[in-house]
Amino acid sequence: MNNGQRYEPLTVPKRVILGPGPSSANPRVLRAMSLPIVGYLDPAFFEILDELSGMLGEIFKTNQRAFAVAGAGSAGMEAGLVSLASPGDTVIVCSYGYFCERQIIMAERIGFNVVPLRTEWGRSMDPKVLADALDEHPDTQLVVGIHAETSAGTSHPIAEFARLAHKAGALFMTDVVTSLAGCELKFDEWDLDYAYAGSQKCLAAPPGISPVALSERALEYIRNRPKPPSSWYLDLSLIADYWGSDHVAHHTAPVSMIYGLREAVGMALNETLETRWERHEANAAALRSGLEALNLEMPVPESDRLDQLTVVKLPEGVDDIKLRNQLLNEYSIEVGRGLGKFAGDVVRVGLMGESCVPANVFALLNALEKVLPEHGFEVANGAAMAAASSQLAMKPSPIYSV
Repeated sequence: MNNGQRYEPLTVPKRVILGPGPSSANPRVLRAMSLPIVGYLDPAFFEILDELSGMLGEIFKTNQRAFAVAGAGSAGMEAGLVSLASPGDTVIVCSYGYFCERQIIMAERIGFNVVPLRTEWGRSMDPKVLADALDEHPDTQLVVGIHAETSAGTSHPIAEFARLAHKAGALFMTDVVTSLAGCELKFDEWDLDYAYAGSQKCLAAPPGISPVALSERALEYIRNRPKPPSSWYLDLSLIADYWGSDHVAHHTAPVSMIYGLREAVGMALNETLETRWERHEANAAALRSGLEALNLEMPVPESDRLDQLTVVKLPEGVDDIKLRNQLLNEYSIEVGRGLGKFAGDVVRVGLMGESCVPANVFALLNALEKVLPEHGFEVANGAAMAAASSQLAMKPSPIYSV
């Protein structure tokens, strides 16, 4: 107590979270996180790890290794980089957005010979660019590419990237932070080596833990590399051993986060992945119909768009910060700002996990109809809501029930 000051229980405002992440967390997930703490080497906790590992395998669609890295998605990213290549190795990074550039920064810090393949933001990368780079760099150890680039709102052909990497004798790692449980992802069928995600997007758990999948091929490389990864904490082989049948002691696991992740993954599996993918697709289509009725442009071609994240171009004269603040302050709706090359020119609307329901589509479209005229951009009253309703009548969103 400082000078008699008393600290009251924490309170935070309730938001409709429609940004690029995190999404809202279901009360069932939050209740699970309030369960009693047990030790990270308690046999009762091992039972939870064993169950969750199998559940994550179902989510990633893999029969290989599935577990979680203690840390946000960026920890999963760095764990893959530090484990799957050694300083001095040639690493190709496919770059078409802000988070691809983060991979490049990490890779350079580790000391790789980094070959960045920079292609257009807002467009899906042509695999031929990678094929040509692999021909030019036949000694490549690792290829890195993001499945769903949240900053640019684009989806990319990672199955083909993986095929090209393996043909050249390289491993392939991918970011599925936004795609996991939100769109089709098949780790084994697509022959991926390492995929890392985040708990806070389509899985709809709080941020702070990174679900991952690791191929036996990649694990064998880590175990047999000449020198171990420079990071002990992020060594994927050591983390895999803790999650494995022998539960070899490693880090102190984030017990409450694992409770929450288990519950969120269980809810996704109860809904079924295919239904959850369909829900994201249906609500994204409704949102886009409404945005088009408002005469708002979406700079990403339809064939390259994500269902989980829609990039919306701001009309001329509409200030990014003022619009987002007005939505937040007057309607308690959060949407995301543009990053990198899109900074100041777009807003990013996320419909992910718990937040991906028709009610949120209508809430945002209604708010935009009210707010945009105040920024000098006239819209037809009621047009957006009508367009979204019509789209949902043609392709209904599955009811979100778990």
